[in-house]
Amino acid sequence: MKVILLQNVYKHGVAGEIIEVADGFARNYLIPTKRAVQATKSAIKSHERLMRQVEQRRAEFEQLVNEVAAAIDGTELFFERRAAATGKLFGSVTTQDITDELMRVTGRDINRRRLTVQGVREIGHHMIPVRLGTDKMPVLNVYVVREGELQEFLAKRAAEKAAAERAEAAPTEESSAVAE
Repeated sequence: MKVILLQNVYKHGVAGEIIEVADGFARNYLIPTKRAVQATKSAIKSHERLMRQVEQRRAEFEQLVNEVAAAIDGTELFFERRAAATGKLFGSVTTQDITDELMRVTGRDINRRRLTVQGVREIGHHMIPVRLGTDKMPVLNVYVVREGELQEFLAKRAAEKAAAERAEAAPTEESSAVAE
C-alpha cells in the first residue's frame, strides 16, 4: 500500500515522503496513529500543492534571513566596562548585552543563542560570528573599552578613519608620475 507520511517514521522515511509499505502496517499502525494517510489521487494532489507552498515559504524565509545577515554583517558595537589593569573585565559583556545593543543600533532583533560566544571578558576588539543558518555567516565587531574612555576611543577612531580616507583619496606621487 502506498502512503504519504505525515511524521518521520524510523527506518521508513521522513514526513512528506510517499512510500510503499505492507498493507497491515499501514492499516494497523501508520493510519490509526496519524503518522500517514493512504496515497489516493486526491491525497497526492493536495500533498503536491502543500509541498509547493512549503517550498515557497522556505524560499521567502531564506530571503528574509539573508537580508538580516546582510544588514548586521560588520556592525560595530561599543561597550564601556570596568576593567583591571591587565585588561580583564570585572564581569563580562554578555550575549544578551550584545543582542540588546544590536537591536538598538540596527533595529534587528536576533536570539542571543545565535551568537557563537558565551560572553566577552577582556578589553579590545572582538569579532563575533552569528549563526543564522545561511551560507553567509555575518560577523559583529564588538569593541570593549574601559569605563570613562569611550568618547576618547570614538574620537581616536574617527580621526584614524578620516586620515585613512584622506590618504586613499589623495593621489600618491607614484600614481601621478605614471599618469604623466
